[in-house]
Amino acid sequence: MRWYDSAYGLRYASLRYFNAAGADPAGDIGEDHEPETHLIPLTLKVANGLLPHLEVFGVDYPTPDGSCVRDYIHVSDLADAHVLALEALAAGAPSTVYNLGNGNGYSVLEVIKAAEEVVGRSIKIKYGVRRAGDPAALVAGSEKIKTGLGWQPRFTDLRAIIETAWRWHRNHPLGFKDKPNR
Repeated sequence: MRWYDSAYGLRYASLRYFNAAGADPAGDIGEDHEPETHLIPLTLKVANGLLPHLEVFGVDYPTPDGSCVRDYIHVSDLADAHVLALEALAAGAPSTVYNLGNGNGYSVLEVIKAAEEVVGRSIKIKYGVRRAGDPAALVAGSEKIKTGLGWQPRFTDLRAIIETAWRWHRNHPLGFKDKPNR
């Protein structure tokens, strides 16, 4: 994109998401991948009885509980960032790159515990070996977009993010296959 900007003047805003999570707060649109690889939807599939357990890859990281730490950002906050970036470009802002995250890290085991609190039952887990190349912690520094565009995530609490995802997964346990007109 940098070369297209240089060669043709096509300005851009590159938005680097950390772990996109959650669902439309109204519960109409949610996360549905096949195969699913994201922690929160997999955890909620276990809660819905669609998977027998959740595999936790490694508890030997140099983190407080031994599991990986990641930054989770709500999909609505990502949408807000896109609008702000497009408005800035339309107003003549130069090309740039922004990190998008909450700036808070949660371990895999903390995410599972928060999900258990949201769904009101335990999530069965099995421990597996660490995945090759997984860093112990990845947390976003989003100060550039906060100061440059005034972006502020509205969903900063992990439970709130999971609650929106659970609302959708509870009402659409088979994903979009539950709604034949989609």
